[in-house]
Amino acid sequence: MLLIPRFLILKQLGLFNSYPGMILPISVDATGIFMMRQFFLQVPLALEEAARIDGAGVFMTWWKVVLPVVRPGIITLAILSFQGAWNEFAFFEVATVSPQYFTLTTGLANIVGGGLSAGNQFPLKLGAALLTTIPIAVLFFVFQRYLVRGRLEGSLKQ
Repeated sequence: MLLIPRFLILKQLGLFNSYPGMILPISVDATGIFMMRQFFLQVPLALEEAARIDGAGVFMTWWKVVLPVVRPGIITLAILSFQGAWNEFAFFEVATVSPQYFTLTTGLANIVGGGLSAGNQFPLKLGAALLTTIPIAVLFFVFQRYLVRGRLEGSLKQ
């Protein structure tokens, strides 16, 4: 239901079969906006007021106080957005035609669908599937320590 309008919009904007046409439509989604809104609502106003009393301006309050508190949310959103874009198949199948714009998922589907025209090559297919999961696993393990600990402990006295 959503693929045909996306295709028509990409075609009308001249973004069909191009890198901007692949990147722009999946860069922002409603789930990420809602999730970040919830993280920003959890920041206590007393924390921002304390920064203003200490002489910080609006930007400095946001940069030095609010942003470190919502860092786990930003990292979570980055991991989920990267994973969603990395595993996207249907949109890239509609947004591109040229083999030069194949992503790993569309290329893997081409291999599985007989693109090699050499019959069943299961070790090659399984190896390619394993290679597509490695970047997601590395990204998770690199940022895992930021997800576990929060930055709000001890920032306010009750």
